[in-house]
Amino acid sequence: MVDTVSKEKRSEMMGKIKATSKLENKVSKALWHKGYRFRKNDRSLFGTPDISIKKYKVVIFIDSCYWHACPIHGKIPKSNVEFWENKFSMNKARDKRVNAYYRHMNWNILRIWEHEIKDDFWGTMNKLLHFIQESKLEN
Repeated sequence: MVDTVSKEKRSEMMGKIKATSKLENKVSKALWHKGYRFRKNDRSLFGTPDISIKKYKVVIFIDSCYWHACPIHGKIPKSNVEFWENKFSMNKARDKRVNAYYRHMNWNILRIWEHEIKDDFWGTMNKLLHFIQESKLEN
C-alpha cells in the first residue's frame, strides 16, 4: 500500500502520538492510590521509562506484546516482513541496552509484559508493589 502523505507529514503525524497507553494509566492510578509518587515517561532518564521513582532508583517499563515482540503474543505483519523483522529486532536490542545501562548504574529495573497486566492485573500490581518496596529498602 502506498502512503498518501509525504515523509515529512507522516513524521509530523507520528510525532503527535502520545507516549502513554491505557494500561500505563491503569497501573499509574493504582500506584498513586497506594501512595507512591513517581514520574511517567521521564525523558531525562535513559530509555524514557514508563514509570520512574528516582528516590528509590526504580524504573519500570510496560512492554507492549506487539512492539517488543512478545514470545507468546508477538506477531509479524504479513506485509513488508523484512522491515518488521528488522524493526522488532532493533526494539529488542534497544531493550537490552537499556537494561544493561540501568544495571550498570545500580538502578532497579522491572519490565512487565502487556499481557501480564491484562491477564492478572492485581497479581501484576502486587509484583510491582513488592519490587518497589524491596527497592525502597535497598536505598
